[in-house]
Formats: sequence, C-alpha cells, structure tokens
Amino acid sequence: MAHIIVVGNEKGGSGKSTTSMHVATALVRMGHKVGALDLDLRQRSFGRYIENRKRFVAKHGLLLPMPMYRDLPQIDKDDLAPGENINDRRLSLAVAGMEDEADFILIDCPGSHTRLSQIAHTLADTLVSPLNDSFIDFDLLARTDPDTNKVLGPSVYSEMVWHARQLRAQARLRPIDWVVVRNRLGAQAMHNKKKIGEALEALSRRIGFRIAPGFSERVIFRELFPRGLTLLDLRDIGVGNLNMSNVAARQEVRDLIKELRLPGVSVDF
Repeated sequence: MAHIIVVGNEKGGSGKSTTSMHVATALVRMGHKVGALDLDLRQRSFGRYIENRKRFVAKHGLLLPMPMYRDLPQIDKDDLAPGENINDRRLSLAVAGMEDEADFILIDCPGSHTRLSQIAHTLADTLVSPLNDSFIDFDLLARTDPDTNKVLGPSVYSEMVWHARQLRAQARLRPIDWVVVRNRLGAQAMHNKKKIGEALEALSRRIGFRIAPGFSERVIFRELFPRGLTLLDLRDIGVGNLNMSNVAARQEVRDLIKELRLPGVSVDF
C-alpha cells in the first residue's frame, strides 16, 4: 500500500503548499510514483501548482516528472449509506483510486479545521506540520504561560492529532510519524529563535513529534509557482548556474526530505 503523507495544521500562511509541492516534486524526481490530493477546496494552491506545471511542460515541450494529481470525486448522496458523511466517502475513494499505483500519496490540508482535514489526519503514516518560527504559530501546538513560556497544555490541533493517533491504534495501523517543520527561520532575532527552539524541544517530548528544518523566506519560491516549478527543476529548463541563494534553498529541500525518513527514500538529488 502507498505510504500516505499528510501536510497539515490549522493555520494559514505557514508554508503547507510550499512544503507539499517540494516534497512531491522531490519524490517524483527520485523515481517514486506520487499521488497528490488538495483538500483546500476553495484556494487549491497545491492543485494549482500542479496545473501550472502541466501547462508549462506542455507549452515548452519538456519532460519533467509529475505527481499524479486527482480531484476528489463527486458523489451522489443517494449512494451513501445511512449516516455516512459525503466527504468521508469522497476522500476514501480518492485515496483508494491511487493506492495501487502510487508509492506515496501526499495530501495537502487547508489551514482550518474541516471534516476532510480531520479524516485525512487519521490516514497519515507521516504527518508534516509546517509552522512559522514564532510563538504565534507555536500556539497552534500548545498553550503557554505568557511570562515564562512554559507549556501549559496541548492546543486543539494537537488534540486532533492525538485523536487521530487513537483511531489508528484502535484499527491496529502503524503509528503516525509526526514531523513539525520550522519554516522561515531567520538570521535575525536569535534570542527569540532560541526560545522557540527550546519550547518545541520540550513539547516534542511531551506530545510526541520530531522537529525538522524547513524553508527560509525566499523570493524564488514565489517566482517559480506560476510555472509549476521548484528549485529541483532549474537545470532541466536550462538554468545551469545557480546563485548562492538557490543553492541554499536546494539544500533546504534535501535536508527536509532526509529528515522525513520516508520508507525506501534515499536523498540523491
């Protein structure tokens, strides 16, 4: 069966779609078959990225590796069992339709609490939760004392992950490997960065997640989105000499893929 990677949290602007597009592209470039779903049915940033990639490839006659993107199927309500949720059925069918042909299925969740996101978390073999390196985003994971920054307890999102873990345990499925990714790590504000790092380390031991480095704030990520490209594609489109910022960004992608510790994946790009 495909290994399911869910990219999720309940806050917008944390880099979920950027993370999704780089992880999916890195995996297909390494020869893995990757299915892709975007559960943000309104904004569809991840879905639009793949659509942009298809258009760019067709326009320029290129052969770039491509995730297998699927929209959620439409369901006739009359086909539902009594009490069955329509979005549960839509997500289940979408995943089942890719499981036999994909090595990995990557699911990008919206930055809010939805039924689709909740169910997707129960499907996760690997859960990737990007957050910006600030206590505003840290609040997504836990409540803290404003004077001491001591962790007081888990947030509603952490509780949702705990519930997903319980459901998987009851079904005798493998435990979720939860990875919190620190995005937009800046060179400045070192004192604040250290405090957030210490708080994350303490919380990781308490509620069970691993911490991985993510992506810095780089213009190149936004510039490549309309063409559906990532830094890993630049040489294939004729960019032979990468500048220092591009090389550093490429290394960030390598480091993240390595830290995810996905089965059968060795970082060789």
